[in-house]
Amino acid sequence: MRLIFPVLTLSRGGAQRMLAELANRLSATGHDVIVLMPAGGTVEYEMHCGVIHSQDTTLTEHDYPYGDIIVSNYYTTVQSAQRASQQGKGIHVRLALCYEPTFLPDNNQSFASYSVTRNLMVLSRWQQEIVRINHGIKGRIVPVGVNGDFHNMHMREVPDRALVVSAILRKPEGGFSGHREQEYLLQELNTVKELHPEVQIYLITPPGEYADSNLLKAILADNRYHTRTPSNDIELCYHYNESDIFVSSSTFDTGSLPGLEAMRCGAALATVYSGGNLEYGVHGHNCLMSYRFENRLAQDILMLIRDKELRERLACKGENDSWKFTWEKSMQIFQAELFEIVSRQGGA
Repeated sequence: MRLIFPVLTLSRGGAQRMLAELANRLSATGHDVIVLMPAGGTVEYEMHCGVIHSQDTTLTEHDYPYGDIIVSNYYTTVQSAQRASQQGKGIHVRLALCYEPTFLPDNNQSFASYSVTRNLMVLSRWQQEIVRINHGIKGRIVPVGVNGDFHNMHMREVPDRALVVSAILRKPEGGFSGHREQEYLLQELNTVKELHPEVQIYLITPPGEYADSNLLKAILADNRYHTRTPSNDIELCYHYNESDIFVSSSTFDTGSLPGLEAMRCGAALATVYSGGNLEYGVHGHNCLMSYRFENRLAQDILMLIRDKELRERLACKGENDSWKFTWEKSMQIFQAELFEIVSRQGGA
């Protein structure tokens, strides 16, 4: 099949990673895959499929080549994809990588975008239920995966090394990080540092966001933190492996990929419930998970610091459980759903 993916950006991030993984793997399987981007669209992942840019910073239906399926994602790609589909350029399928109305601006527009096509895919049961309740559409679930580059390097076995607690910090400007509860995260990490000054706190941030954000630079100038700016998966894997404990404070994620990647690399996970992380995280079984209202994140981190047996047991179980999630499996599920949609609608 010929698959067209309208994509605004392929900068570093969980949603963009999933788009890149699916597009590349579908291309390797033999499909003709084209990623359509607006002029100036950033590409930070290595792409093995066709990537074309329009002449304008906004995509229109005229920019789309003809194909069998058009896969929109973010709500601002939906309308142009639908108009292109109505022109006969492919069946419109939406892969919703987040549920925008709850945590992003212009929620009246993003809410309405879920009425545009019945062909919908989501990342988790939690997201599926939100969309079903609000829009009456039961999306098909395509789970997140973990790249094979992420693995346990067994760096924690070095004797007398300082214990490391890490978290990801994203650019506060722009209104896209409110659901990450980063002020709460820093408050909890500061509590941990006050009670255990010997613990090292690493804050991981994409290098491009660090360069662009004065707020990030101000936060990371605090001498209580160590800054990590991985530019690729090899470096990110190394930083996950530096971490004895990985912390996530997000309260709204359809997939919550970093926690799963950190598990794969052998870190114990302390996380806030974010919806999508229920797909892989079970409190007391392979992580410590709290609801935001419990205000318990620092307590969970402290428990993992002070109880080595618990930390190692949860880390081991989390690493083992993470192997259920691979991008190859995600691609196969996605491909099967696309074939079913095409068959049902009498497409090519």
